[in-house]
Amino acid sequence: MTAVEVDFTVDGPDGAPVVVLSNSLGATRGMWDPQVPALAERYRVVTYDTRGHGTSPAPAGPYTLDDLADDLVALLDRVGAPRAHVAGLSLGGMTAMRLAARDPERVHRLALLCTSAKTEPQGFLDRAKAVREGGTAPLAPAIAARWLTPGYAAEHPDLVARLEAMIAGCDDEGYASCAEVVAAVDLLGDLGRITAPTLVVSGAEDQALPPAHQQAIAEGIAGAELLTVSPGAHLANLERTPEVTDALLGHFDAEGDQP
Repeated sequence: MTAVEVDFTVDGPDGAPVVVLSNSLGATRGMWDPQVPALAERYRVVTYDTRGHGTSPAPAGPYTLDDLADDLVALLDRVGAPRAHVAGLSLGGMTAMRLAARDPERVHRLALLCTSAKTEPQGFLDRAKAVREGGTAPLAPAIAARWLTPGYAAEHPDLVARLEAMIAGCDDEGYASCAEVVAAVDLLGDLGRITAPTLVVSGAEDQALPPAHQQAIAEGIAGAELLTVSPGAHLANLERTPEVTDALLGHFDAEGDQP
């Protein structure tokens, strides 16, 4: 399948090293809003909506993880970044891992948040079927409930409503096709080929992709650093904003070796 031109936003100074942030299944680039201001002080920050999400196109499926990686390569080319720091959460992390293993020259430093190298497929296949039958909106509350810990969600009803709206706003076929990508993910053989310095972030209370998934990634990538945040569920970057933002900055700033 030909790469699609995903919709994207650029923040930060022209000519600065590029950081690309890739969203989770069901979210839009807006999930990274808490991280962008601090990162954009010293980086050219590119956020985008994965195909089927937000304002990006939703071509007919099926999709593969390589299709999503191809979209990301095409985006890097469009913003003039031969090489970039890449961070992804959940589906975004899977896309980032595949890119780092397949096209190592494009990825300088890698950050993988609340993601997995090999999923339990049935739940995602069931979700794809449900979305095709009834759309994303009926599932939005249950999906968003796994993105934040219950206590944090109770204290931030406006954020919960925004997250539910993100999910409900996905193209139904695009969401279902991306859910099938997640179901098919098996990157265990790719981990040993990733040479980019890697930070892995785990949410201790993540029920969607529990910490054992991130532990396996950190063990499989040579020299990877594992950070566990708590309390933190699947979108740990929202609940633990200062901690996650500081970790990303520290990782991308390391050694002063910029792309």
